Amino acid sequence: MEFDFSAEQKQLKNEARRFLADRCGRDAVRAVLDGPASTDRALWRRLGELGFLGAAIPEEYGGIGAGYLEACVLAEELGRAVAPVPYASSIALAAECLMLAGSEQQKRRWLPLLASGAAIGKLAGIDGPGPHAFTLPATSVRAGGRGLVVDGRKLPVADGDIADFALVPVRDDAGALSLTLIELGDPGVTRRTLESIDPTRSQAELVFADVAAEPLGAAGEGGRILERVFDRAAVLIAFEQLGGAERALEMARDYAQERFAFGRPIGSLQAVKHMLADMYVSATLARSNCYYGAWALSTNATELAQAAATARVSATQAYQHCARNNIQVHGGMGFTWEFDCHLYYRRSNLLAAVLGPLSHWEDRLVQCLVDARTPTTALAGAAQ
Repeated sequence: MEFDFSAEQKQLKNEARRFLADRCGRDAVRAVLDGPASTDRALWRRLGELGFLGAAIPEEYGGIGAGYLEACVLAEELGRAVAPVPYASSIALAAECLMLAGSEQQKRRWLPLLASGAAIGKLAGIDGPGPHAFTLPATSVRAGGRGLVVDGRKLPVADGDIADFALVPVRDDAGALSLTLIELGDPGVTRRTLESIDPTRSQAELVFADVAAEPLGAAGEGGRILERVFDRAAVLIAFEQLGGAERALEMARDYAQERFAFGRPIGSLQAVKHMLADMYVSATLARSNCYYGAWALSTNATELAQAAATARVSATQAYQHCARNNIQVHGGMGFTWEFDCHLYYRRSNLLAAVLGPLSHWEDRLVQCLVDARTPTTALAGAAQ
């Protein structure tokens, strides 16, 4: 069994790395960080033109239909470059939600726009009790003269200030969770940009006042749909985290080889060597678990929930660990604005919260392991 990407997928990975090195280098990222815009629109459109955004979107809906393995390697390169684009929001979440639960009309309208980079979508958060409750403000839905009408607010919503539409979980009077699609150009939508730890990935508050909405999926099925979407998105975002973790490790390694103290490179000092070794272990473990997630996602395996939680936990821990220790290896220089260490530290903390806290995914992983063992345990008890 060859547990690795194919030669073609590795070639795609290398081409994406070269492209991003040319179009999304340090100056491009810092231009967004220091400027008024929260995303690089030109880069986003170019990624769409190259087919990177539509890797996992079927050709009939404007994608290239390559598959999830290709999407994973591309997500890794975007993470490595800390690309200032809404990949997690628009592709990992919104596009996946549309593909799983959208009507044919919704798919044909929005998926080609997402794949081409002409539009940005966003899943606007979860509220109320349930497996993905992150204590967000409630949003309600009711029947109106124009069909469904939504009232309430969501915050924080990643990329909510630049998105063209949002997929909004809502609750009816009976408490049932459903999904709706809202075009954010509606006059009843108010957007307010919030401060973010990573200015290259904005956050916003969305307020809905008597806003017309389209149902997405069957009424009351929001929880089931979101659980499937989150499992798929967790794998793609884990690869984005993996790319950032390995780049932070490389930065720390290179600096440790070049920086001299007391007449010797600091990489030869035991404390620094141990720190780098720990970073390498966490990044390597994350890569193994991400590959497991990629396999489960690409084959729609029954183990997807467990594989997604494993990849999410491992990649989140690895990225935060490597980004934090990269600053430590750089010493006092690592805390300065001029060095790039903080770019990865910011992104590592932002991505750690995109799909809910790490504790949620740890609990989900434990539950998946318990569920996987329950039938065997029951049979063993019966045999005794």
